[in-house]
Amino acid sequence: MNISPSERAAAVVAAVTTPVVIVAVAVLLFLNPIWVGFDQDRSDVTGLTGYTATQVRQVTGSILSDLVFGPPNFDVTVDGTPNGAPVLDQSERGHMADVRKVLMGFGLVALVAAVLLAVVALYGRGRRWFWRAAATGARVLVVGVVVVGLAFAVFFDQAFELFHEIFFAPGTYMFDVRTEKLVQLFPDQFWSETSVAIAAAVLVLAVLVAVVAARLGREPARAVAAPAAAWAP
Repeated sequence: MNISPSERAAAVVAAVTTPVVIVAVAVLLFLNPIWVGFDQDRSDVTGLTGYTATQVRQVTGSILSDLVFGPPNFDVTVDGTPNGAPVLDQSERGHMADVRKVLMGFGLVALVAAVLLAVVALYGRGRRWFWRAAATGARVLVVGVVVVGLAFAVFFDQAFELFHEIFFAPGTYMFDVRTEKLVQLFPDQFWSETSVAIAAAVLVLAVLVAVVAARLGREPARAVAAPAAAWAP
């Protein structure tokens, strides 16, 4: 299938942005109080923090609200009063502010990717080159998820540490699980299970996009010409 240079460039954009949009959708599926509360229960956060289930939900809800909507104060108290002692100390609040910067940065990248993908889709008007590019991007993501997922499964602690070294300044993300609430509210089990859940969601979404886009990008079957008559009556 011959395509113009502009269509070829647009296809590259579609192939690059498709994985970013898929990952963003998967992350959004788990960035909510329902999932967080479910996995906190599995991780025995009430036992780690000494809080009641109601207090855990109240504190976590405030932290998530500051993380997603701002302002990034992260100064929630157990009883919700402004005069109470903050749940998170200064270093924990600083780290959460850094987390929000990373999250907002990824959100901006995902938003730009979604806009570019939509523009390319409108430009392509459902042509086969667009669907083939989207399928290619999704297939690359499937391979990446499998490789990264295996690395996380075998070397989770090292991979988690590497992630923090890349995105956060040294010494700003180490906390004492015995005394500091941030790592009690979101313990290792919570992060390992959430990582697996997000990876599984990315994999499922990427496979679905790859299959559907590949079907839409197939060449139509060519009609078989009728054989010429060997003789005429």
